[in-house]
Amino acid sequence: MITESSFSIKRVRFDEAYHPLDKTRLTTNFANLARGESRQENLRNVLGMIDHRFNALACWDNPKGNRYAVQLDIISVEMAVENAGGRDLFPLIEVLNTTILDKKEGKHIAGIVGNNFSSYVRDYDFSVLLPEHNKGKADFSTPKHFGDLHGNLFKFFINSSAYKENFRKLPVICLSVSTNKTYHRTENVHPVLGVEYQQPDFSLTDQYFGKMGMQVRYFMPSGSVAPLAFYFLVICCQTIPLWN
Repeated sequence: MITESSFSIKRVRFDEAYHPLDKTRLTTNFANLARGESRQENLRNVLGMIDHRFNALACWDNPKGNRYAVQLDIISVEMAVENAGGRDLFPLIEVLNTTILDKKEGKHIAGIVGNNFSSYVRDYDFSVLLPEHNKGKADFSTPKHFGDLHGNLFKFFINSSAYKENFRKLPVICLSVSTNKTYHRTENVHPVLGVEYQQPDFSLTDQYFGKMGMQVRYFMPSGSVAPLAFYFLVICCQTIPLWN
C-alpha cells in the first residue's frame, strides 16, 4: 500500500565536486560525466555550457551574455515497499531541480523540477517488457495496461506531501522528439522556447507520458537543430488506485 510516508527525497548538488549516489543509474547522463580521470574537467565544461546556453536564451537586458548562472540539484526519489521483513527502498525516479542566479540583481530565482528524467520502471517497460511482448511478432504492439503502473506511481508522488513540501511548482520534463515523426512549424513563437511545432500522431513516449497525466508541446529554441518535447501538467493529478 502506498501512503504519505512512502516517498523520500535525496538532494545532491550537481557541480564540479559531484559524485553519483550508490543507487543512481550508471547510464544517466550526469553520472557518465562524473567518471574517469577527466571527471572534474567534464563537469566543469558541461556546467559552463549550461550557463552559456541559458544566457543565450535569456538575452534580454543581458548584453554581455553573463548575467545568469544555473544551479542544479539532482533529486532522487525513493519509494518504500512493504514486505514480510519490513520495508525496502526502491529507487523510483531521478529529476533535476533548477535555481537561477541573477548576478546583476543578486537574487536566486526558483526554477522548475523535472527537466531531465530518469526512471527504473520506465527502463524496464521499454527495455524488457516491450521487446519481450513483441518478440516473434510481425506487427508492433504494446502490452495491455502498458505504462499504467509507472503513470500511477508518478501521480502518487506528485500528490504526496514529500513533493509538496519540497517543490512549489509542477514538474516539466524536456526530451528530444521522436525521430520517426513529422513535425510541422506553426506561426506561434515563444520568446524563450522559440518556434512551436505540432504533429498529430503522438509517439509511444508521448502516450507513455500521457499515462503520467502529462501533456506535450513541441518547441525549437533559437540555435537548436530540432524541436524538443516539453511534457507538463496543466493541473495537479488526482490520486487514483494503483490497480483498476
